Amino acid sequence: MFDRYMICEQGFRNRRQGEKVLGFEFGARLPYYRGLGLSMVEDIAVTVDGQALARTALALRLRGRRWTVAELETEYEERWEMGEVAVLEVDLPGGLKPGAHQLELREQLRISYLPFPGGGQDTKTLVLEA
Repeated sequence: MFDRYMICEQGFRNRRQGEKVLGFEFGARLPYYRGLGLSMVEDIAVTVDGQALARTALALRLRGRRWTVAELETEYEERWEMGEVAVLEVDLPGGLKPGAHQLELREQLRISYLPFPGGGQDTKTLVLEA
């Protein structure tokens, strides 16, 4: 429904701890017209430059809290609101080189009134600054 808005064009950067580059991160939104409890986010998948990344390498950061994709299924208190930007953290030692990278984001959502999974997919080319 709102697939083309899933990947945010701002906030694409390498994640650092001191001088060490741990991976990269980017802003993401839900592709749904309502907010959802985090337990209803059944899966998140990221591909960068044609390489699918492991589910275990992904985490979602929202309002100062952080969850791995596996932890989302048991998070019953927090919601991800429509239009709210979360940060997807990707563990990738060394991060990404500066320049253009093609990101693909897929989110699988459990919608209470649908008998099948909902969700969406977005692909964008973003430029990582040096």
